Amino acid sequence: MIIAAAVIALGAVAGMHADGTERGGRWREMAWPFPRDGWPAGRAFRCVAGGCDGAELYIRAKRGFCNCDTGVADDDEVDRVTDIDLISPRFAPVAPGHAVDFAAMQGRIRHYDLDMPDGTRHAAAGLALSRRCDLLVAVAQGAGEANAVQRAALVFLETEEMKQWMAATLDGR
Repeated sequence: MIIAAAVIALGAVAGMHADGTERGGRWREMAWPFPRDGWPAGRAFRCVAGGCDGAELYIRAKRGFCNCDTGVADDDEVDRVTDIDLISPRFAPVAPGHAVDFAAMQGRIRHYDLDMPDGTRHAAAGLALSRRCDLLVAVAQGAGEANAVQRAALVFLETEEMKQWMAATLDGR
């Protein structure tokens, strides 16, 4: 688990140019594409350049939804909470997930194959992170290779703007 977290962290650092710009992609915010449910809408982004063209990222907080003692404990919880089913009800994990430490939170990440409504197949990475009793979930999906989509999304989520937004959202601001 420690090795997996280190690989992700190194991938995020390697995704930056010396001037601090993103090599993992350029993301533009778009409207939250999903119908209302029991949780507040989150933020949605589309990658418009940088090797992840067309990939999309959806992120939102689910305050008070996490087990305060164990956090995100297993892959079944990742499957259940990450909103992957909002993208396509026909999703299948491709491998066991793994534990991650990300933006001062702990959780799990897992890869999926998605059968999209238009008949295409997309790769996705679901990320579920806990902070105390709160949950932050993110799903990155696109027609590209799962590791590339994940890497580009994680580089973007590591930006100072996104880390500040995540902290403020979890604090209810």
